[in-house]
Amino acid sequence: MKSIRLILLFLVAGSIVACSTGDKGELTGVQGRPQWFHPQPYGTIYIPTGSIHIGANEQDVPMAQVSPNKQVSIVAFYMDETEITNNEYRQFVQNVLDSMVRERLGEQNPETYWITDDETGEHFLNYEAKILPEDVAGNEAIKELYYNQEETYYRMKQIDVRKLIYKYENIDLRSASRLHRKNGYATNRGKYKTVEEEKIYPDTLVFMRDFTYSYNEPMTQVYFWHPKYDDYPVVGVNWNQAKAFCRWRTIYLNSFYNDMEESTVTDFRLPTEYEWEYAARGGRDLNMYPWGGPYVKNAKGCSLANFKPMRGDYMQDGGLYPVKVSSYFPNDFGLYDMAGNVAEWTISAYAESGNMFSHDLNPDYQYDAKADEPETLKRKVIRGGSWKDIAHFINCGTRTYEYQDSANSYTGFRCVMSYVGRSNRDKN
Repeated sequence: MKSIRLILLFLVAGSIVACSTGDKGELTGVQGRPQWFHPQPYGTIYIPTGSIHIGANEQDVPMAQVSPNKQVSIVAFYMDETEITNNEYRQFVQNVLDSMVRERLGEQNPETYWITDDETGEHFLNYEAKILPEDVAGNEAIKELYYNQEETYYRMKQIDVRKLIYKYENIDLRSASRLHRKNGYATNRGKYKTVEEEKIYPDTLVFMRDFTYSYNEPMTQVYFWHPKYDDYPVVGVNWNQAKAFCRWRTIYLNSFYNDMEESTVTDFRLPTEYEWEYAARGGRDLNMYPWGGPYVKNAKGCSLANFKPMRGDYMQDGGLYPVKVSSYFPNDFGLYDMAGNVAEWTISAYAESGNMFSHDLNPDYQYDAKADEPETLKRKVIRGGSWKDIAHFINCGTRTYEYQDSANSYTGFRCVMSYVGRSNRDKN
């Protein structure tokens, strides 16, 4: 509601300025527009515009057939300093739960929990209203969010995580760009808008399911919710859930800027696989690992990443399972864990020959497969290798995939945001 009023206000103000600037009929542009500098989101690192060679290292002859070396240019962006942690993802989960509670309470007490637009009659959740205990106690609509008596363990009252569903709008700009070329301005914009629904709670059973004849029940029981693991990378999140998190994070931040009557920022999203590789190399061209050298240990014999250095000896690098983010040295951009710990989802669809047919300007290949499409179309590129992978998979140029609707104990993600404009930190 507030954003709509702001837009109308800007239109009216623009017409007034255009009629009263006294520009003497000269082309001077719209006057009075404020300067704007792209604010750096909390917890992110600025990755400058630049060019780099992507693909397998020249010494890796077999992988060079799958991922040939190629020079590309990448536009600047912000990237999360670390992988998204359990506690950061929990903020998403709790925000969705809070919204679902307010939505149910608003249906019974709209004056408290809803804000109604006087012009359209549309309802918005009132997040400033404090949830009253008397509204929740014994409320049948709220009870529906909990496990029923048959599914309750040890008489504990717990939220039914299957009902934590995040609903959001998605705009298919790629389809719009293709069809607009044919139909021009006659196309209805609503055709490109879809409403997505995603179950967002991580799959906490992945530690047990991923490994046969292996005792990992303690990790299943405590990894996501226990305070001890707050700063560990979230796992058990599939590609669709990671995308939903990015959409929520975008709306969450832009709502703040709207309230401050400031310009909004570009969307948070998953990186393309080539943005990820560019960031992982840290400005060092043709380097095998994010730290630059060809070795996985430094001069003191300390491991530089959390991976599987020896057969059966997971602890040689200091980590048996995933470890706390930023436990190892960052690369030259200041990014942590770009090799090992957990592999990371990218927005890119996996194609064996992706390096060869993609453009050399912001290369990208995306395909959003539907649930009923073949499995091969659901492959999404993951990068960086993980705590259970050998050294080959933590190479900057190594690319592999997981299926978009699958989750496991060794894949997480981090977000990026495209930078608006040109920074003085970019190369001249």
